[in-house]
Amino acid sequence: MNGDQGRTRVVIVDDDALVRAGLRMILGGAADLEVVAEAGDGVDAEQVVDEHRPDVVLMDIRMPRRDGLETTRSLLSEAARAVRAARGVDLKVIVLTTFDADDMVVQALRAGAHGFLLKDTEPRRLVEAVQLVAAGEPILSPSVTATLIAHVATGGVAVDAVDRRRTDAEALLATLTEREREVALAIGRGLSNADISRELYLSVPTVKAHVSRVLDKLGADNRVQIAIVVHDAALA
Repeated sequence: MNGDQGRTRVVIVDDDALVRAGLRMILGGAADLEVVAEAGDGVDAEQVVDEHRPDVVLMDIRMPRRDGLETTRSLLSEAARAVRAARGVDLKVIVLTTFDADDMVVQALRAGAHGFLLKDTEPRRLVEAVQLVAAGEPILSPSVTATLIAHVATGGVAVDAVDRRRTDAEALLATLTEREREVALAIGRGLSNADISRELYLSVPTVKAHVSRVLDKLGADNRVQIAIVVHDAALA
């Protein structure tokens, strides 16, 4: 973390000034979080992120000039990550939405976003979500994520495209060992490392090791993308 006394540095990106003010007030009440800057659209967001080097960005999806989807893709591109890695910065993006079935949210998750929050998330859970993502555990709300991904997997997509995605996902999962597959399916259900540890009778460090191998074998950047593979395979 880049902040003083180990605090997580947060940038809020939303075109609604009232939403930004509300988020700043909520996050500012947590001793380990520090809102270092705000931006009103994706164009300003890139400049703000480059200047302030946050740990976490809360990214609205629908904004003028450049939306959150395009901005997320840019911020999490391989080139951008390499530049930040050289500076010792590991940026994580949480997308914000007012809907739990928004095609753009899933596209953002596929682009590498580390999770998403509904804008009406209660303050305590919002703070916990930012803390979890900062600690390396993307947000996977079991009910909302399942609804969201299932909606996009079938809505507005040609049947043959869905079938291809399913076939590709099944082929990827076939590369996993039995235990790795169990871990992947648990991630697809939205379970945390601690939850998986209890369910599979494994230590948390062992779970983390399995997650790392699953990420590598599936070519995924984060747990959200593992969940999408699982859902594409119609296994969650």
